Amino acid sequence: MNRVLELVEARLVSELGEPDARAAVTFLGTERIEVLRFTADSAEGPVLRYATLGMSGAPMTDPTAALADPDRGPRAELLLSVRPLSRSGARSATSEDVPDTDKLLRPLAVLAASPQVEGVVVAPGASLDVGEPLWPGAPFTSVLVAESGGLVTDLELEEPHDPVRFLPLLPMTPNEAAWKRVHGAQALEERWLAEGTDLRDPARRSVPLTG
Repeated sequence: MNRVLELVEARLVSELGEPDARAAVTFLGTERIEVLRFTADSAEGPVLRYATLGMSGAPMTDPTAALADPDRGPRAELLLSVRPLSRSGARSATSEDVPDTDKLLRPLAVLAASPQVEGVVVAPGASLDVGEPLWPGAPFTSVLVAESGGLVTDLELEEPHDPVRFLPLLPMTPNEAAWKRVHGAQALEERWLAEGTDLRDPARRSVPLTG
């Protein structure tokens, strides 16, 4: 497991740069989960990228399986990108204005530990709910798991291990999460795309879901 996590961290650093912060959380009966924060520049300003490290140490196992295979099975880490805002609500490029989005470190660790704790297999199209705002004052309590391969490329491992996939998490408002349960992940993503929704905006409102 340690070797896999070394390779995962190396892939994150090679594609996102050196992390500027990290925190570790250990839950009873689970391996340690770390969350790394990376700061990137974009045309619209800085972006904070949070990545879990530890979830991929073991393959996820279908809870209905009679025996857990220690080698085979899907492996993943989670990614969440958000724009920093100043206290006034304006986008900010200064480190002292990094908002309370750093408080999402623990919710991310909880989601990353769910395969060990609850036997959940995290896959694209799934909804993950933390039961509370992702960070203080956030309009989101759940996320949509998106397809891997965009921000960080999949990490191939030696046989018989499955590759590690880096799955982006897209924050959803409660209305969006309820609509997604009825209409599906693809329909919600199409709504976001049609409206030009900035999914990295930590203060965005729900996309229009009627009409």
